[in-house]
Amino acid sequence: MATEPGDKIITYASYYDPMLAHLIRTKLEDNDIPCFVADENFLTANPIYNQAAGGIKLKIFERDLERCKEILAEDDALIEQANAEDLSSDAVICPYCGSTDVRYGSATEKKINWVAAVLSMCLAIFPFFANKAWHCFNCGKDFE
Repeated sequence: MATEPGDKIITYASYYDPMLAHLIRTKLEDNDIPCFVADENFLTANPIYNQAAGGIKLKIFERDLERCKEILAEDDALIEQANAEDLSSDAVICPYCGSTDVRYGSATEKKINWVAAVLSMCLAIFPFFANKAWHCFNCGKDFE
């Protein structure tokens, strides 16, 4: 399909994962829909600005919007099935809200053992030791 000077380019979706943006882009290009990924280089080099910039954007022509929705709606069933398989595995679930968006790492509620911090500063030893726990990104609570 030839482009015309008046064709408007719109943002179809924003992603925080560059791999997902490219998977969607590839799926659309396989179905003859011209599209491109914007802001990928900036956000890959500076991931701290990901939220401020609004993520990595998938750009399409406005005339292809309905067709994109149809093509990607076919894949929703596969995505839901994959998510159901992930939930049935040994996924860690937050006891407060039931979310699976959790990670094990430094606890956010009590980050530093103050005795270890003072001892580390006196002896000039780095790093300060932090407590480790599971952290839920949905409700923001830590749990064991």
